[in-house]
Amino acid sequence: MCHRVPLGAMVSEMALGRKTGGGSRKGIPNRITADVRAAIAVFAEANVGRLQEWLDAVAAKDPAKAADLFVRVLEYHVPKLARTECTTEIQTEPVTHRIIFGRPPERSEESDSARSGA
Repeated sequence: MCHRVPLGAMVSEMALGRKTGGGSRKGIPNRITADVRAAIAVFAEANVGRLQEWLDAVAAKDPAKAADLFVRVLEYHVPKLARTECTTEIQTEPVTHRIIFGRPPERSEESDSARSGA
C-alpha cells in the first residue's frame, strides 16, 4: 500500500489503515444496549403480576391470540434450541473399492532382527 504524504507531515496510524487498538472490543456489549436491556428487565419484573390479567383480557376476545402471546413470552424463560442443519452430498454413482492381496515378503534373519530392534 502506498500513501502520498507531504514531507514532514504527521500521519496517524489509523490514517494509514492500521488498527490502533481503539474502538469497542469484540464480545463486549454496547453500553446503550446494556442499558436498554436492563430497563426492559426492570419493566418485565414490575409487570409480571399483571401478565395474567393481560392474557385473560386477550383470551376473552381471541383465545388463539392469547395462546400465541403466551408461547412468545415463554421463549424468554425457556429459550428455543438452536437449529442445526447438516448437509451432505449424495453420490449418485456407487463407489468401488479394490483390495488386492499379494504374497507377503520373504522372511530372513536380517529382517527379523531389524523388526525386533536388535
